[in-house]
Formats: sequence, structure tokens, C-alpha cells
Amino acid sequence: MKALILNSGVGRRMGEETREHPKCMTSIGAGHTILSWQLELLKEAGVTDVVITTGPFAQTLEDYASQRLASARCVHNPRYAETNYIYSMYLARELLLDDILLLHGDLVLERSVLEELLAAPGSAVAVEYGVPLPEKDFKARLDQGKVREIGVHVFGAECVASQPAYRIARADMELWLEAISRFCRRGETGAYAENALNTIFDQVEMTPLALDGRLCNEIDNLEDLAAISRRFQALIATDKT
Repeated sequence: MKALILNSGVGRRMGEETREHPKCMTSIGAGHTILSWQLELLKEAGVTDVVITTGPFAQTLEDYASQRLASARCVHNPRYAETNYIYSMYLARELLLDDILLLHGDLVLERSVLEELLAAPGSAVAVEYGVPLPEKDFKARLDQGKVREIGVHVFGAECVASQPAYRIARADMELWLEAISRFCRRGETGAYAENALNTIFDQVEMTPLALDGRLCNEIDNLEDLAAISRRFQALIATDKT
């Protein structure tokens, strides 16, 4: 099992928080940044083969990651300002031929979520049932208990909110990387990687992993940072992560 953490974004909505370092190095309290917490959970779970994509402040991020996990490998996306993370995954593709735990670099999640993703028998994605569908964030369309589409513009009664926390079986990862390569070779580097994933769901069986209110959320802006940091610190304080 390998982990892939996507950190090539610019983080423009974070204001001063991303003036001197990437978003993943933002403090969330209790002595942690987003990335230090992710790496701590991965090490506890025995996942030390970690690939981190980088964009702005690449050397700063590489130094920071290596201090916390010597085995972490960074893949730089020099076109981070003009591409989406689909291109970062394309650049890292040769390192990703394995079962993959994929996390966005701005995602804060609690321990049990990561443990359940790792224990999933096949491909899975974190979802939250019973909440209003987010306007600008990811949703998953389900059919007979399986995921059939994931995207920002996916809506409908059969849809649920989803988070960018995936466990991808090796065979499915190989198919996804092939689809990503097709997109990038066509110059569609501004697409979401999920756009490529959606083209192969007839070959991929992915199950939804219910969050049931547990913390697994992205930090997109300063409002998110305040709210998620409060939740994270409360979890740490009660040792229920």
C-alpha cells in the first residue's frame, strides 16, 4: 500500500496563510499542520511509502515532509499554476502502480476514517449521507450501492456528498492512470482527475464509505480553517481520533 497526497495547488483563498508556504503546512492546532497530521496517521497505520506532489514552495514542502517522514518522495509539477492535479498525478504515474490511499493535501480526517479506508477490500471513497449536497465541492452518484460518478457538477436524488479520501485497488489505479494519461496527452490538464475516473466506472467497482458525521473535510478558505481546526482540536483533546 502506498499513499498519494496531492499538494500542487496554489491555495489562493487562504490569504496570508499561504504567502510563505503551501496550504498543507497551515497549522490546525494541537501542534499539528494539515500535512503533519496526515503523515502521523499514515505512519501509525504502517504506511511509509508516501508520494507527495508539489507546486508552489516545492523545496519548502519537500524539506518539511522529509523531516517528518524520511521515506516520503516528492514529485514536482512545474506547471502547477496552469494545470489541475490530474497533471500532477500524470507526472507521478510511475510511482503509483500499487494499492493507493489518495488524500488531498488540504484534507483533515480522523484516525478511524483512514483506518477504514485502508481496511476496505477494494476501491472506496469517503461519503456523507443525509447532508445537503455542496454546491462547489464533490458529490458521488450512487447506483445499487456502488459509486458510478464523482464530480463537482454531479447532482440528483441519487447523489451524496463526497470527500477526496480514496482507497484505490491496484488494478483500478492502473485503469485510472491510463485514463489520466489519455486526458493529459489530449491537453486536458485543467480537468479534475475524477473526470478521467468517470470514464472508466464501467470497469471499476468502488464502494462508498460512510463518514457518519466523522471529521473528513477539506480546508478551502479561512472560514473552513477556523471551523475544522475547532473540530480537530476537540478530537485531540478527547482522544477520540
